[in-house]
Amino acid sequence: MKKSVLLVEDDPFLIDIYAAKLKEADYSIDIVEDGEATRRKLQEKTPDVIVLDLVLPKIDGWEILKEIKADSKLSNIPVVILSNLGQKSEVERGLAMGATKYLIKAHYTPSEVIEEIKKVTQ
Repeated sequence: MKKSVLLVEDDPFLIDIYAAKLKEADYSIDIVEDGEATRRKLQEKTPDVIVLDLVLPKIDGWEILKEIKADSKLSNIPVVILSNLGQKSEVERGLAMGATKYLIKAHYTPSEVIEEIKKVTQ
């Protein structure tokens, strides 16, 4: 069975790239573009992994991460933060809040991001 990924990203260009790469890697994908839609989607369906941007419309990724980790039904889902926020303090905060990995967009090619996602979904 295909592993499912919830891609939380508001940049249409990046959505296209990562959706194509995830499909190539044989993942099933749901895409949401803001924090409110993320909440709704997680009530409907539990993915195998969540790829989470932090800078989002409506509700930011920090709040979503906090809610996921506080919810007993969702807290075991690996969360891979994929963000432009690259300060050491932000990376440490994301990992301290329970993210499995923190990837800075500028430091990883889309293919490398998929490899990191594969590591947490094996």
